[in-house]
Amino acid sequence: MREKENMTHLGSQNTTYESDYNPGLLESFENRYPGRDYFVKFNCPEFTSLCPITGQPDFANIVISYVPDRRMVESKSLKLYLFSYRNHGDFHEDCVNRIMDDLIALMEPRYIEVWGRFMPRGGISIDPFCNYGKPGTEWEQAAKKRLMEHDMHPEVIDNR
Repeated sequence: MREKENMTHLGSQNTTYESDYNPGLLESFENRYPGRDYFVKFNCPEFTSLCPITGQPDFANIVISYVPDRRMVESKSLKLYLFSYRNHGDFHEDCVNRIMDDLIALMEPRYIEVWGRFMPRGGISIDPFCNYGKPGTEWEQAAKKRLMEHDMHPEVIDNR
């Protein structure tokens, strides 16, 4: 049986949803396979935030992929954290970079990328992508290569 560590959200029957950005909602647990490189991917198709200028809602599919080191993000805490953006006003690029920064601070992963695929508003969609590889490791070079080749072979977007 896996120890609960410091996770308070998982299994809680008293879940509350924060109404504004709160990185304190994120929780982590120990990676049981720290000697192995592997990807963990989250697809979050119901992300919402607010335009900081107009206050209008922005909707996105946020995709988070990472290679853990010693810590991993607990998925319920991630859901609650992403929900906390619901009434938060920030530009698309800021949301995506802030999500990545908060996850790096939480887990110190070997590699992470966050891709926001925002629904069009005003006839244009914005799809920011950011990534990070742990400095001094092979993942630092992998991050640079992935960023340079990110959109060379774009995938078909069929949800808009």
